[in-house]
This record gives sequence, C-alpha cells and structure tokens, in this order.
Amino acid sequence: MRLLDKTAIVTGGAEGIGKGIVLRLAEEGANIVIADINAAAAGAVAEKVELTGRRALAVAVDVSQKDQVENLVERAQDLGRIDILVNNAGIERITPLSEIEEDDWHRILDVNLMGTFLCSQTVAKTMIKDQSGGKIVNLGSVAGVRPPLQEPHYAASKGGVHTLTQQLALELAPHQINVNAVAPGPVQNGLGSRQCLADPIRAEQIAQRIPLGRVGTPLDVANAVIFLASAEADYITGVVLPVEGGRLLL
Repeated sequence: MRLLDKTAIVTGGAEGIGKGIVLRLAEEGANIVIADINAAAAGAVAEKVELTGRRALAVAVDVSQKDQVENLVERAQDLGRIDILVNNAGIERITPLSEIEEDDWHRILDVNLMGTFLCSQTVAKTMIKDQSGGKIVNLGSVAGVRPPLQEPHYAASKGGVHTLTQQLALELAPHQINVNAVAPGPVQNGLGSRQCLADPIRAEQIAQRIPLGRVGTPLDVANAVIFLASAEADYITGVVLPVEGGRLLL
C-alpha cells in the first residue's frame, strides 16, 4: 500500500496500459480518476476500482482540449488533493511518410504531446498552489528513442514527450514535483497491438528481437509507473525509463 489514500489521475485509463496502471494504483491504495475519451469504458474501470475498496471517478475528456482538461482537474479534486498524474492517453497510426495527411499529423501530436503538456500544466498549478509536491509520470515510447518505420508522427510525438519530461522536471523541481517518463517497447494490449501483436506469428518475430524473449504486458509498464509515483522515487526526476526487455541494447 505504497500509495495509500493518494489521489491519482490516469489519462487514457479505460483500456490497455492505462487500465493496467489504474488497477495497480488501486492495489497500492490510491483513489483514482479514470480520464478517457470513452466514457462508458472509463466507468467500467471505475467500478472495478471501487470493488477493491478504493474511491474512483470516471471523467470523459479529450486531453487535447484545454477546457476539457481544466474540467477534469477541477472534478478530480472531489477525491482530494491531486498527488499523482499519469499522462498515458495516446494514439498511434502506422502510415508511410508519403501517405500521412496533415489532419493525422496534428491529431497524433495534439493527443500525445499537447495532451501531456496541458494535463501537466494544469495539474502542476494545483500542486504548486497546495505546496504539496507531487509526481507526474508521462508515457513515452522506445519509438521516441529509436524511431520505427512508417510512424514519423508517432515517433516525433514521443520524442517530444521525452524532452518535455526533462524540461518540466527542471522547472518543477523547486516545488518538489518529480517528473519522469516510462518508455515502453511493444506491449500486448497496448497501442499498435491490433497491427502486429494480435498476429501470433508477428508477435513471435518481435519477441525474438527482444533479449528477454517476450513482448511486454500492461503490468510490466504499470509496475514501473508505480515505482516512479511512490516515495521510493523521491530523488529521481527527469528520467526516461525504458521498459522494453532490453530491446534498445540491440
């Protein structure tokens, strides 16, 4: 129960990695705001959290829209002072450079990077006002370190998240707000699963290129987030932590 009675916001918390993070936060004693564009799915996860005895609130939000983010943060405070923000909301599309439309480019950058900025900015204001410190954990990607083929917009957005993480860590350190990121590799039930990991043959090919011999799971990522959100990481800030089974070593 490392996060007993802490209040956490998880964006994109209704499925995949985000859902895994929400359920691990609940196991560690946190009360959680599940923020997602899919209101029904967010509500279903909130019910699961409440079954554990923790408090939960589902909020429909498009993180690329400032007014919706401000509403999210205002409503989140119904559960108490905000202690933890996990910027998990993200989208991914595999598209060759020559076929990317401007709308697709803007949408991916707006959700993945602008959304991380807007949520961090709005939550940080409340943390600074409360003089309570806090933890912000962003979801980056190995794509932001070693860009894959046919995903220039996604790679650019995640590279931006990594740099934004470091800049926010510098600016918010005087307020005792730790800002870090987790950079997952391929994750079963994560972004892009339908394109590659849902195919057993393709998934096995990917696993063979990972030193630990398997693709990741939402739990792998959630455990890293829990560590960075806990007091155990009080002296860690500005770090981008790869969670990828050693794939970047190759």
